[in-house]
Amino acid sequence: MSEGLVQRRRKIVEDVEQANEIEQNDNQPNEEDEAENNDKIQRLTLMEEILLLGLKDREGYTSFWNDCISSGLRGCILIELALRNRIELEKAGVRKRGFSSRKVLLKSDKPTGDVILDEAIKHIKETNQNESVVCWVEYLSGETWNPLKLRYQIRNMRERLAKNLVEKGVLTTEKQNFLLFDMTTHPLNDSGIKAKLIKKVQESVLTRWTNDVQRMDKKNAFINNFGSC
Repeated sequence: MSEGLVQRRRKIVEDVEQANEIEQNDNQPNEEDEAENNDKIQRLTLMEEILLLGLKDREGYTSFWNDCISSGLRGCILIELALRNRIELEKAGVRKRGFSSRKVLLKSDKPTGDVILDEAIKHIKETNQNESVVCWVEYLSGETWNPLKLRYQIRNMRERLAKNLVEKGVLTTEKQNFLLFDMTTHPLNDSGIKAKLIKKVQESVLTRWTNDVQRMDKKNAFINNFGSC
């Protein structure tokens, strides 16, 4: 009888240990999922990252009062093209002009594989004279007073970027009724991607901040320089 009690106790102890082990394994982060999320972030363009940060998670659209994101996304196009060695800024010269006043020069018209970026390259190539960064942000966003430059506007950019994020599994597509009209929205589908993106921005601005531009990540350095203009 005593042997039976001992065996039962051993069985109970083994079951408890096994349950604890399963619980610990469940609580540990899945390395494969984390690697997949990191890979998704790396595949996002700068424009997609900015739009993702500006979107409301549940509603799936940007704030109606945000009138800066349109110009910001066009600025991201120029940054992305510069990072891909498609454009460059003219030399600062003796007067050392700021980034915003220097002309944008086309280095290569080789396709990037991104429709929006290739469209911007086409517009830059078509111009007879080089324009400044500010001018190109205005042209690409359609906020120019020159009617001859309106053809350079990249239309429906937010919707096109949102569709790209849907294809990459970051967003979903829904229809919402706003009394007088229906609007296509793109709520957040993968919250882990946005959380990692926010963490990356926080680390680049706060934790890993350095005063030496040469030691900074190229993408972050370009963003900081562009934003300081």
